[in-house]
Amino acid sequence: MALILLFTFNDILLQLQKNRIDSSENLVENVESITNITTDASNLERINRWNSVFAMVKEKPIFGFGPGTYMFEYAPYQKSRDLTIISTNFGDVGNAHSEYLGPLAETGYPGLLIVLFLLTTIFFTAYRCYKRLTDGMPRHFLLFATLALVTYFSHGFLNNFLDSDKASVPVFGAMAIIVAIDIVSRERSQKK
Repeated sequence: MALILLFTFNDILLQLQKNRIDSSENLVENVESITNITTDASNLERINRWNSVFAMVKEKPIFGFGPGTYMFEYAPYQKSRDLTIISTNFGDVGNAHSEYLGPLAETGYPGLLIVLFLLTTIFFTAYRCYKRLTDGMPRHFLLFATLALVTYFSHGFLNNFLDSDKASVPVFGAMAIIVAIDIVSRERSQKK
C-alpha cells in the first residue's frame, strides 16, 4: 500500500486539486468536499492551522507555548500564502484541528508523547481485558467503548473536540469504562 501511494501520490494530489465542491446538503457532494484542498475554505484553514503548529514547534519544541494557548499564539506563525477567508489574527477562535498536533504546539514533543502513551495504554488495556473476559455484558461494553475510542481518535487526526464538554465527557467516559472493567475483571480472575 505504501509503495502504491508513493508512486501515485502526485496523481492523487492532482485529482484532489481539481475538486471544486465546498459543502452542501447532498451527502455525495459533502464527501467530495472533504477532498477539496484547493478551494474549500474549511480544508484550507485546517492546513493553515497545521502549518502554524509546525512553525510553533520549531520555535519551542520541548515545552511548547503552554496548555490551552494555541488559539492565542498561532496567529504570528501563519504564512500569508496559507491565509483563508476564515483566518483570524485576533486569537478569538479555533484550535489546531488535530488531537495530536494541538498538544504538540501547546506542550511540545513531550505532550505529543504523553497523548500517544495514553492512547497506547488504554488500547493495550482494552485488548488485554477483552482477551481475559468470557462472553457477557462486560465484554460487550468493553468492545463498544473501545470501538468508540478508535472512531474518535481516528477522526482526531483531522479535528479536535476534546476542548468541548460535549465530546470530552463521552471520550473520557469510554476510557473510564475500559479501566473499570479491567479492574473488576482482574479482581475476579485473581479470586478464581
